[in-house]
Amino acid sequence: MNKVTLLKYSNTNTYIIEGSRGTLLFDTGWAGTFNEFCGALGEAGKKLQDISYILISHFHPDHMGIAQEIAEHGPVIALLDVQKDYIHSADNFFIRNKEEAFRPIVDDKVVFLTEKESRSFLEGVGLAGELIHTPGHSEDSISLWLDDGELFVGDLNPLYELELHKGTETGRTWAKLLQRGPRTVYYGHAKTAELQSAPTKTMTDADMYKLVSQIIKYIDRGYSLERIEDKTGADSVFIEDVNRMYLTHRNVGVQGILDRIEIKNK
Repeated sequence: MNKVTLLKYSNTNTYIIEGSRGTLLFDTGWAGTFNEFCGALGEAGKKLQDISYILISHFHPDHMGIAQEIAEHGPVIALLDVQKDYIHSADNFFIRNKEEAFRPIVDDKVVFLTEKESRSFLEGVGLAGELIHTPGHSEDSISLWLDDGELFVGDLNPLYELELHKGTETGRTWAKLLQRGPRTVYYGHAKTAELQSAPTKTMTDADMYKLVSQIIKYIDRGYSLERIEDKTGADSVFIEDVNRMYLTHRNVGVQGILDRIEIKNK
């Protein structure tokens, strides 16, 4: 597994990902949070000079607000070519809100990559993986896939909401990503999901039925998802899936929920 450090200095999760020959920063916070970013780096035992490249999952204000400010200290912004037309899509937002700290990205300093080129690019920092165009939340959204099973998705809707996005672009994007067999999913705002510990088909049908029945019982009792996790030992993402399906499909019962989970995981 690669070393990943969460920097939580604004309402956006940003990640430091260390390769054997360089380090990536995945996403940044709002304009005006540069000092907080530096403080979070220091608390994590890192410094600006450690960062080789900045990746931006999409160009909404809370994910790219201080990208240029960071880049002015050495790190290089690297983007997929599909993001080129969106680089300045949030600039007017900061101008309208009179955010004086905001600095627009300097286009001619950006490294643009195709998906195919991204694998060689990542090899250059000692990471095995690629950048993937993952529309759904926005047309310019990308994700970082690492071959050991780590997946960074920005604001792509969390897996526990997948039932709500069946047949949509978000659903199709997740179907493409899930074919890769991710083990850990890092979100822009949600809690990191450890998928390898989720219930799998190695459980018997009876065991699965019993587990879902227990989860539903605790939901009816008003238990928090964290308490249900403690009581059942089930993966948090699986519990969130069951909770979502139960609350939106009260009439389907345990077997109906199991059927929906089976369809979703195919």
